[in-house]
Amino acid sequence: MNENASIHHWAMRAVMVAALLPLPHAIHHAYADTSAQPALAQQLNAYANDQPLQQFYQGRENQRVWQDAARVESLAAAIARLDEDGLTPSDYRGAELVDDFKLSQQMGAAAQARFDIKATQALLLALDHLSRGKVDPQTLGSQWSGERPARTYSMSQVRMALAQGDVEAAFEAARPQSSAYRKLRQTLSKYRALERRGEASAPYLGGREAALRLGDTDDDVVTLRERLALWGENGLVTADDDAYPMIDARVRDDNQRRFDATVESAVKRFQRRHLLEADGVVGERTRHALNTPLSARIDQLRINLERARWLAHFDGDARVWVDVAGYQLHYQRPNGQQWNARVVVGSPQRATPMIHSSISHLTINPTWTIPPTIMREDVLPRVRSNTDYLSARNIQVLSPDGERLNPSSVNWQSPGGVMLRQVAGSSNPLGRLVVRFPNDDMIYLHDTPSKAAFGRADRALSSGCIRVEGISELAQLLLRDSGSQHQVNSLIQRGRSDQNVSLPQRIPVQLHYLTAWPNAEGEIEFRDDIYRHDDALLAALSRPV
Repeated sequence: MNENASIHHWAMRAVMVAALLPLPHAIHHAYADTSAQPALAQQLNAYANDQPLQQFYQGRENQRVWQDAARVESLAAAIARLDEDGLTPSDYRGAELVDDFKLSQQMGAAAQARFDIKATQALLLALDHLSRGKVDPQTLGSQWSGERPARTYSMSQVRMALAQGDVEAAFEAARPQSSAYRKLRQTLSKYRALERRGEASAPYLGGREAALRLGDTDDDVVTLRERLALWGENGLVTADDDAYPMIDARVRDDNQRRFDATVESAVKRFQRRHLLEADGVVGERTRHALNTPLSARIDQLRINLERARWLAHFDGDARVWVDVAGYQLHYQRPNGQQWNARVVVGSPQRATPMIHSSISHLTINPTWTIPPTIMREDVLPRVRSNTDYLSARNIQVLSPDGERLNPSSVNWQSPGGVMLRQVAGSSNPLGRLVVRFPNDDMIYLHDTPSKAAFGRADRALSSGCIRVEGISELAQLLLRDSGSQHQVNSLIQRGRSDQNVSLPQRIPVQLHYLTAWPNAEGEIEFRDDIYRHDDALLAALSRPV
């Protein structure tokens, strides 16, 4: 072998060795003297700060895992299937593993040890992301409160699955087991199948001045039937299961152009699944939802599979959780029963933050100290134009020390540090009851005199706090489940203002933001991204590792 050939040979060998290394160390080791590299135990010294990796191998007494092709192929296949969970398989480099394993077998013990570490790192990273999310929610500001979720599987479960030669069992141990996660995953698979079939055969519903409704006969009804069929409504078009016919072949058929009761029922079902007013009329908002591309719904499912992974740690726990984008509250009681209610949440301008806390006490017949933002933006402009505004609403003026002031003594153009407090009563915005939990944003659950808002489809109407329909029933359950003998209605009727009643045992409360989630019937609801949180999460989820 001449000198040039020898140099080429060793250069190629260095590249081959580098391919077997975990990426952060590949460049450093590519030019090392591989013939003298020790086996796995010493190779692990380079990863002293990788606690999951160290823990994994310590439990195996530093013995290699990936010693046969079939097991490596199983790992690569399991990683490839993470696409079904909305994750990106290329983040875990599973496609490289089979070839890298074959290469390592042609080399010495050091190269085989390096491959073992690389494959195990790919496994552990994939399991970590599958269990608690790829994206650390703490990096997304108001989308999360508290610590990053814990993993939902143990390292011993992983080692046992691999000892039994069942790589897929390790992934199943990490994958969330909630019914909501399974339904999101199933729906993602369904929508990807629809996307592969092709959306071009279901044209978009064009804009129009008049809404489509029962009794109309119009060419647009043909397109409406197409769009509804695309989203899973059956019996609306003359088509087989594999393709939609061309519109031109059907416009001659007046039945297809007629907005009949079958179409109206399908529209109402579609509207309910998208938290729209289920009136059966295709107006602007319904048309927009019908025309949403499949790719956008697939992204929405991926986003909420990630959120479901954040929540997996809490599955089965007794807790109150508020589904903010779904306008619902669910109380999972210690006895396994669930209590549900409609809620009104913060408007897009005054978004309800995501919070993890514990309910500490109730306030019966609360007064309302008007928060600074509401005072500045809502109340002061009204007071300046009409000083009777305060007395008409039983609002008291207080000094910074809490002393009552005469409203006429205040310069309302520059009121300084005065506070405004509305007395307890039927017109108080907090109603008769507040459920309180510690948080930095002064958010709480409360009653309201404005009951009509619960009947709206869009309930992002408050200044940030959460109005709960039937909150007195919730409060009574919280007291009972925490061991208190107090009766909520009796306390309210007693009439004492600002009476605080502590829960003997605190009950966890969580406020979460979910723009795609199963409804009570088990169907996925697609909700408006009212706070525009989805784009930031999608960008983070799609960013390569």
